[in-house]
Amino acid sequence: MSSSDAAWDSDARYREALARVEQVLERAKATDLMEPTAGVLATAGCDGWPTARTVLLKGLDEQGALFYTNRRSRKARQLAENPRASLCFLWQPLAEQVELCGAVVPVSAEEADAYWATRPRISQVGGWASEQSEPLMARRHLEERAAEIERRFPDAIPRPPHWSGYRLVPVTIELWRAGDGRLHERERYTLRPEGWVHEWLNP
Repeated sequence: MSSSDAAWDSDARYREALARVEQVLERAKATDLMEPTAGVLATAGCDGWPTARTVLLKGLDEQGALFYTNRRSRKARQLAENPRASLCFLWQPLAEQVELCGAVVPVSAEEADAYWATRPRISQVGGWASEQSEPLMARRHLEERAAEIERRFPDAIPRPPHWSGYRLVPVTIELWRAGDGRLHERERYTLRPEGWVHEWLNP
């Protein structure tokens, strides 16, 4: 096999992994799950302490997995210190799980603007009003800020400069499916120096 053939096989494995993740997502969307695109994003800052929270997947393609947040949030601060993360989805009705691990990069301002424009107005207000991850003395303070944003922007609400998106660029993609007697099925696609490889794992 030539080096070009090997590279094609490697890329094909990556595309295969993404296609399988998309297939599970489509099956999850066909269930009664309230948020089938919800996954747990785990990050750690320079102090090494990990944190995890639920985010919504807003896109998945060969560039990676897309999510949006306040860039002043705890997750964003940790990503600034350590731009690596894990994003794990568990779909209980399907008894299936997917985990993506990789480097995290900011999206462009143009991409963030385009997505911001699709958000409901109430979510846009929240993006401005919430000082995400900061202490809140009283709930009314948040509500007062939201009301002020409504008055400030009676028409279109622009994207806040501190609100944008990130793309997790996978170096591993793991798929898990429950099996009888805990003999689960686990497969992992991994980016290695020679390219993407596929392997089965013990449960």
